[in-house]
Amino acid sequence: MEEEVKRWTAKRKAALVTEIIQGKTTVAEASRAFDMPPSEIEEWVDEAKRGMENALRAKPLDVREQYERQIKELQ
Repeated sequence: MEEEVKRWTAKRKAALVTEIIQGKTTVAEASRAFDMPPSEIEEWVDEAKRGMENALRAKPLDVREQYERQIKELQ
């Protein structure tokens, strides 16, 4: 995934996060390769993990329920 990225679409973010989860690259390597702050990439990884967890639930939460739960956790 070394091509120049002009716009980070959801598809491109997912591809990068997948490479990180699979151990093909690290957040630090991706940060250097794409000249991005590691915190931004880490945020994508965290969001992907939350989305994956919800998708694998017996009864997935809808988007609104997810955000309401996140807000409660942050408060």
